[in-house]
Amino acid sequence: SSHQTTEKIADKAHDAVDSAAEKAARAEERLREATAQGNDIVTAVSDYVKENPLTALGLAFAAGTIFSSMTRRR
Repeated sequence: SSHQTTEKIADKAHDAVDSAAEKAARAEERLREATAQGNDIVTAVSDYVKENPLTALGLAFAAGTIFSSMTRRR
C-alpha cells in the first residue's frame, strides 16, 4: 500500500520530468530557428547595404530623423 503510493508518486514525478524535458527541447528548437532567421535577416541587410550604400544611407538618415522627431520632448 505504501509501496503503491510511493510508486504512484515516482511515476507522476517521472512524467513531470519527461514533460519538462520535452518542453525544454521544443523551446530550444524555437530559439535555434529564431536565431537562424535573425542571422538570415542580418545577412540580407548587410548584402543590401553593400549593393546599395547610398540608398541605405538615405534610409538610415530618414529613419533617424523620424525616430528623433518622435522622441523629441516638446
